[in-house]
Amino acid sequence: MDDRHDHVEDWLSERVDPLFPPAGTFDLIRRRARRRKYRKLAIATGSAAVIVAAAVTVPQVVNFTVVNPPNTSALAGRAASVAPRTGGGIAESARALHPTFPAPSPSPAPVPPNFRPTSVTFVGTDTGWVIGQAGTPGHCATSFCTSVARTDDAGNSWAGVPAPLTGAPDGATGVSQIRFLNLDDGWAFGPELWATHDGGQTWAQVGTHGMRVTDLETVGDRAFGIFATCTGGGAAFAAGCTSFTLYSSPAGTDDWTPVGPGTTGLTNAGQSGSASLTLTETRGYLLGPDGTLYSGPVDGSAPWQRVAGVPCVTGQAQQEGQPAGAILGAVGPQNLIVACMPGRAPGGLQKKLIFTSANGGASWQHLTVAPAPGVATSLAASPAETVMLATDQGIDVLPAGGTTWRQLTLSGAPAGGFAYVGMTTDSQGVALPADAQAGAVWFTFDGGQTWAPSTLNGS
Repeated sequence: MDDRHDHVEDWLSERVDPLFPPAGTFDLIRRRARRRKYRKLAIATGSAAVIVAAAVTVPQVVNFTVVNPPNTSALAGRAASVAPRTGGGIAESARALHPTFPAPSPSPAPVPPNFRPTSVTFVGTDTGWVIGQAGTPGHCATSFCTSVARTDDAGNSWAGVPAPLTGAPDGATGVSQIRFLNLDDGWAFGPELWATHDGGQTWAQVGTHGMRVTDLETVGDRAFGIFATCTGGGAAFAAGCTSFTLYSSPAGTDDWTPVGPGTTGLTNAGQSGSASLTLTETRGYLLGPDGTLYSGPVDGSAPWQRVAGVPCVTGQAQQEGQPAGAILGAVGPQNLIVACMPGRAPGGLQKKLIFTSANGGASWQHLTVAPAPGVATSLAASPAETVMLATDQGIDVLPAGGTTWRQLTLSGAPAGGFAYVGMTTDSQGVALPADAQAGAVWFTFDGGQTWAPSTLNGS
């Protein structure tokens, strides 16, 4: 007779030995957990690791969409002169926070020859980008190619990285300026607008409804810019501008919308003029074409409002879009400084009156007069309140709390002086020669007392 005993019971009562996973499984789990930890660390602390500018949240009125998405085939075609560089994104943020992490293995691409930088931006003290024209004449549709170079060691070395597929400024087309908010999000502008959200590996053009972007700054998790209606041709992309509107977009998107009715369609009685942005960690300032100052919180908690006027005329736009008659800077959320330039005199002389405000521009006090030699092009104030003034003859320094300027004597100073100066920290700053053919970015590491050039490889 068949045994009706249930064999399942025997099987359940026996000893069961667990099967071990394949070799290397636990190491794989540990590596994935470690990467996840680093990602969370980078996301949580990334905003504290960078030096950035400001933007504001606004109701949606008009949206600008991407009109020219990244062209991967075109980027591949540029690899010979502007090759991609490994890095960017969360992994690179982690390396910035923890310098002991291993560097990317691929060798960086060389900077294209004849690089002529026109704008510089830094995220923290080590990583920065410059944009300009470079390459061999006749290689691109224009004489040179729009190119970008990057440094991760404060200018000790540079590498070529992908650039927007457009030319130099020519009326309503091309770009000349660059800003990065963090290791992922950056913008090229002046007059077109291009954006990257992968550390500059790819760029996409953002539509602006025919307007030109004459200024753009970033802070926190947003970017905002001045969109203007202009008629200037050639390299003077910011000339002939008669209407200015402040727009803003979240950093990770391309959703540009007007900040509000108070900063929309600003004019100077229909005459051409200029406008500029000055940003702090909590407040932003817009200098309108008629000299009116507007201000608002950068977190979008309240609309921007008219404050008062600066004690000088804004004037026409300089080559890169900044006002020629009034250069505005900020030492803190309420502490402002403005250089007023009533006009030029023969022999490279210009009267430069310096005013300060301790109440966000509601009232101004005359502080000092900057040296007459040199036409002012750019102004910067460090967190320690040292003021730098770039001119077509060099750089002037006003120590914190002082009224006496020092005209720096720079060894090998570029002919034509400087077009831009900016301070990243109390001690570190950058400056760009007015003549882009110099092919260099100048650095200071002692609060502006001494400066030295960092020549771009391949220049």
